[in-house]
Amino acid sequence: MSLLAVITGASRGIGAGLARAAEAGGAITASCSRSPAAVGERQLNADLADPTAWAVFADWYDALVEQQQPDRCVFVHNAATLTPIGFAGEVDPEAYRTNVLLNSAAPQVLGAAAIATARRTDTPTVIVQLTSGAGRSAYPGWSSYCAAKAAVDMWVRAVGLEQAERGDLVRALAVAPGVVATEMQAEIRSSDPSAFPNVERFRALHADGELADAAIIGARLWELAVSADWPNGTVADLRDLA
Repeated sequence: MSLLAVITGASRGIGAGLARAAEAGGAITASCSRSPAAVGERQLNADLADPTAWAVFADWYDALVEQQQPDRCVFVHNAATLTPIGFAGEVDPEAYRTNVLLNSAAPQVLGAAAIATARRTDTPTVIVQLTSGAGRSAYPGWSSYCAAKAAVDMWVRAVGLEQAERGDLVRALAVAPGVVATEMQAEIRSSDPSAFPNVERFRALHADGELADAAIIGARLWELAVSADWPNGTVADLRDLA
């Protein structure tokens, strides 16, 4: 059976690990990111914090499925940003807007586009949204990021219920990967305590070697996505699924 994997934010970190795992597993791999992705020739260069890019992505994704005619699709929305770290109303408003658009709006709009394509082409599809414990626990300095991950979780729960009503052609999953050695974690550790009072906790995790390898986490996420061994609309922490 042929499998099409479409991954956003695949140029580095967890996204790159996912893309490599998908390709190694024999999937037709495509990616969307601002920079060239780690693997694959099917790439869309786009900034998903820009709403004008969402329709471009939707058309590109739809055309991929039409051209490849896979037996199954897996769409993983991994692209995200933590910038700007700081209290709401005290950070650059344009950067805050970018954070909200990429982290809150893009997952819903792109996910809905993948659902529309799945239904139009009658292609079984798994949608994986990357979430975080920040969607359940508030952190001062991360207001937009925390709110976004809470939105992602609820989107997945609601879509899971909707798609169960439609026969489960599309299945949705939100998974938190845990604390991973990525550039985002480096950004957190460089934060000023006045902007992010919890910074010392993350510095200690790094110092104690508690950060997981991004390639390993990407591979585990890919295994979870293709296994489909979870109820539609599941929101989970990868560390609880070991």
